[in-house]
Amino acid sequence: MSAASIQQRFEQSNGTDPIFRPIDGATCPSDDVSTMAAKRDAYKLLLSKGLIRIFLPLPATQLGTNPPVPRDYEVSVLSDPYGCTDLLSSPPMVSIYRRPLLSANLRFLTECPANQAVCAPLSIMWDGREPSLASQAMDATLGHAQAHNPPTDAQVAQIVSFESGIFDAQEFDNQAGNLHARQAEGGPAALSQQEFFIGINDSLSPGFNPDIFTLYVPWENAPPAGRNDARAAGARGEILFNSKPITISGVNGLNLFASDPLGANTIVGTCGTCHDSPNVGNHSKKLALNIGIADTAPPVLDVSGLPMFEVTCTAGPLMGHKFDVTDLGRALISGTCADVGKVKGPILHALAARAPYFHNGSAATLDDVVNFYDQRFGIGFTDQEKSDLEAFLGTL
Repeated sequence: MSAASIQQRFEQSNGTDPIFRPIDGATCPSDDVSTMAAKRDAYKLLLSKGLIRIFLPLPATQLGTNPPVPRDYEVSVLSDPYGCTDLLSSPPMVSIYRRPLLSANLRFLTECPANQAVCAPLSIMWDGREPSLASQAMDATLGHAQAHNPPTDAQVAQIVSFESGIFDAQEFDNQAGNLHARQAEGGPAALSQQEFFIGINDSLSPGFNPDIFTLYVPWENAPPAGRNDARAAGARGEILFNSKPITISGVNGLNLFASDPLGANTIVGTCGTCHDSPNVGNHSKKLALNIGIADTAPPVLDVSGLPMFEVTCTAGPLMGHKFDVTDLGRALISGTCADVGKVKGPILHALAARAPYFHNGSAATLDDVVNFYDQRFGIGFTDQEKSDLEAFLGTL
């Protein structure tokens, strides 16, 4: 779902398409939607950035603690353009705005042993709040869809079975043509056959293979007669993704606020350090990270129109530390200050069809995505490298 496609649906339906519902499509359920002008204003974040309102209570305690340990942070509102966060309610409610994740390729989020119905989950939703696809189906039906009655167990099983069999990937590129031509392995058919299990290629474990994507290896040394410049660019971009050195520092969840509270420890890695699942691109084990996308002033990115919060750590090694963010991330689920701003890395497929990017829609184009990483980590991409990497990402 792209912002452009949402705008088209708005115009074609005069704002009556089912996606335009005050409960989560509007900036707040109380928004006026009585006229077209009012609808445009109410649905401004959905229309401009493809954002859905996520409404969650502040947790009273830290997740998984027994006996319960109180939440170790407090929240204040720096800016709330829509008045849809109520910290005085019981429980306090926070409204944040996120891009919907792709409802496909979900087999790469669970691991089901043979003849067992119970699957081990990887990370479902940006903040990992759902323990399974079944629970996500139930909560989405009762919450976002506002069903009066919960689906039956049989209906939930049908939903999960249907979702788990959908594979979505770019099949054709206007410049490169067929993405599985000349023995390449682009497209959803090859993706549906991709081997996967949780931890298959964990970058933080021994045995990690940095060659994450191998879709376009056959295009790397194509003979002149069969050479296509766009294919060559995609193949070069794939090599860059796998091999361009990146000095990773200050990433909460990877090398910050763990054994090194000051973040002095650095890791020399690649794109695959955080996107290590072979030919899929999410992390093959649970790894929620904060790389600064939720900051109130991230480099290159556009977070205008989003609410802004100040989170103050009230206990533990981070006591007194403050985060200024547009989204509390995993901390809204865990109740733990060290999780502020952390979200999962998504599966990297069908990117060309679903701009804008990142959980908050702050990158309008793939060029913005590449430039953010370049500036955030001081990578030093050349213009040619940026172009090649964008060409590769656009073929996934």
